Amino acid sequence: SAADDPDVLAIKQTLYRVGKQSPIVAALRRAAENGKQVTAVVELKARFDEEDNIDWARKMEGAGVNPVFGFVHWKTHAKATLVVRREGKILRRYVHLSTGNYNSETAKLYTDLGLFTSDEEIGKDVSSLFNVLTGFNSWSGDDMFSTETVASMFNKFMISPVTTRSTIHALIDREIEKTSSKRPGRIIAKMNALCDSSTIRKLYEASRAGVRVDLLVRGICTLRPGVPGVSEHIRVTSILDRFLEHTRIYYFHNGGDPEIYSGSADWMPRNFKRRAEILFPIEDTRLKTRLIDEILMTYL
Repeated sequence: SAADDPDVLAIKQTLYRVGKQSPIVAALRRAAENGKQVTAVVELKARFDEEDNIDWARKMEGAGVNPVFGFVHWKTHAKATLVVRREGKILRRYVHLSTGNYNSETAKLYTDLGLFTSDEEIGKDVSSLFNVLTGFNSWSGDDMFSTETVASMFNKFMISPVTTRSTIHALIDREIEKTSSKRPGRIIAKMNALCDSSTIRKLYEASRAGVRVDLLVRGICTLRPGVPGVSEHIRVTSILDRFLEHTRIYYFHNGGDPEIYSGSADWMPRNFKRRAEILFPIEDTRLKTRLIDEILMTYL
């Protein structure tokens, strides 16, 4: 729709796994041919998709799309689309954020979660994300951006490789602080893999404090649940189903005012420190209720 909308001025999108057939790329090329400013951040190091991604980048460039190839040291794994549209005298940002790749093949095989929003603060964060992705050809984490600098650029997102791990740990600490015998804290985390040792130690700490922790981990999990005195309040479940479980959802009870995040990052060292990732908040009350009741509670 944006490619053909005369009021749309710009489209920016990350592409990690593009695939051999891509209606997304076709639309980006058409948008550029229609005179819109189009930027595609293409990750050339996406395992198994390197050749396809290079071919698509060449085809997009031939149509007038500006392809950007991310960072030398970090894979760009974030999933984001930004559409800038002129509406009267104002410019409005429309955003899509996702746990899944913009790939028409895996879209039929994976379970994923996407958020459409025109929230102004999230729109600013996505604009900042694309400014970072397209403004530099390398990012060495704290060497280039201090935590304070990143915090000033992003209001709502957790950003890897700088703030994601520390923010997750702070949210776990908050559950520990708010837990009591009458009102235990609660963490529910759904992800592809859990093998970050410092985060596992933090979850053990939460369990010892009485926080109830439910982990839905599709693949590898190096945390040991049910160990007396260490992890007796932690339960781990792996869902094997018709589709490949790819959704990441992170729920923190927060004393009855839940915070929920989703995005592209698992709790692994590579997602925390070797990839450009985002975790974004789900703030609409209706959407939070859907995520809790229809997805998390169903899985548990």
